[in-house]
Amino acid sequence: MNSGLTVLFAAIFLAVLTVAIHAAGFDLLLRAMLRSNALTASGIRRVGGSLIALACWLVLIHVAEIGVWALFYAWQCGLPDAESALYFSASAYSGGGDGSLTLAKPWRLLAPFEALVGTLMFGLSTGLFFTVVYRWISIWMGKQTASEER
Repeated sequence: MNSGLTVLFAAIFLAVLTVAIHAAGFDLLLRAMLRSNALTASGIRRVGGSLIALACWLVLIHVAEIGVWALFYAWQCGLPDAESALYFSASAYSGGGDGSLTLAKPWRLLAPFEALVGTLMFGLSTGLFFTVVYRWISIWMGKQTASEER
């Protein structure tokens, strides 16, 4: 098979897997937040704790996705060891690749593709984070308005 097609299929497979991990992570996160009534939280301690938990969970989702790409790099792309593969993947995913490591020529296009996918996943996480914080602010504003009307 043409190496260009192999790289394209690998990129598509990794992108789909990354989005699936993100969707599953969001599902687990939102279900947990609903069960704990975190989405209706108020008060600095409750909101602060929920905000920290939300941020930590989102970071774990991204680390899992980076790990998937790193496993592929270690398996197929000839990086010297698992640490190098993880470092390369984290650099590519975050869009900050430093160039100290490079993939073998046929696989080089995976790095910018991972950066594109990482950017999209960061956007989704930012959107969720913003939505949850906006909900908390709306609840707080509603309580403030209600107390002023009394």
